[in-house]
Amino acid sequence: MRKASRGKGKIEKKKTSSLKLRTRIWRHREYYLLLLPAVVYVALFCYAPMYGLQIAFKDYKVSLGVAGSPWIGFRNFMDFFQGYHFWKLIRNTLVLSLYSLVAGFPLPILVALVLNELRPGFKKLTQTILYAPHFISTVVIIGMVSIFFSPSVGVVNTVLNALGRDSVYFLGDPRYFRHLYVWSGVWQGMGWGAIIYLAALAGVDPGLHEAASIDGASRIQRILHINLPGILPTILIMLILQIGQIASVGYEKVYLMQNDLNLEVSEVISTYVYKRGLINNNYSFSTAVGLFNNVVNVIMVLIANAVSRKHSETSLF
Repeated sequence: MRKASRGKGKIEKKKTSSLKLRTRIWRHREYYLLLLPAVVYVALFCYAPMYGLQIAFKDYKVSLGVAGSPWIGFRNFMDFFQGYHFWKLIRNTLVLSLYSLVAGFPLPILVALVLNELRPGFKKLTQTILYAPHFISTVVIIGMVSIFFSPSVGVVNTVLNALGRDSVYFLGDPRYFRHLYVWSGVWQGMGWGAIIYLAALAGVDPGLHEAASIDGASRIQRILHINLPGILPTILIMLILQIGQIASVGYEKVYLMQNDLNLEVSEVISTYVYKRGLINNNYSFSTAVGLFNNVVNVIMVLIANAVSRKHSETSLF
């Protein structure tokens, strides 16, 4: 009798919870309708394509389709791990990612802190100037870099010649490739990246600044002890997200800057996959390497999130 009553109680509890859920959804139906397009978009373009991940473990043939292609297990992964270029690709990818992170992550924070201290009129003008490079396409950016650093007509080499120095073919010298790649990206993205920090600074209580000013705190002291702690949770979240992309370097910009002279440092995982996987129609191999990249990124996000949660009260989950 007790077991029967317990079972009946559980069923009634589930029915009550289900009723409450339906009531809550109906009560807030307008919000759920607003959320519906985003849910459909993510389902169609993020989760549905995951069906194709299985071709990473198959010898995929277009004529046979995903289901009909023979299963080969981890052969594509082993081909990549045991490949002649594997360690060079890993090294080049990680060096570019870490260099971009170290050089590019702090600058938007600094830009936001400076913009926040400017007068409103001058602030809008400065923001417009700093945001503009974000809207320039990658192709145009690389065209600008090629012209500015051209060994014959480039502005940089013209200045070097005026100083009595020989012209340098910057894009053909492996020593300069990473610097050109990273700092052109920093210039293009630092203004746009500052937006989220400006939004966080807008939420800092002005009363704290007034109290600090009355106590005699300078502007630098107020920035260091009020503004920075106020946006620290945002900084940590953005850092976790950046670390989650540590194994991914987009192929477009690297591929456009790449040539036979700088190939030793410019060949990264994404360009290698593009050449071997897509140009040579080896879709299984490209999918396997892409899956490997994503797994590494997920692991890095989990580690960064765990460290942040352990040492602070901020984390993604």
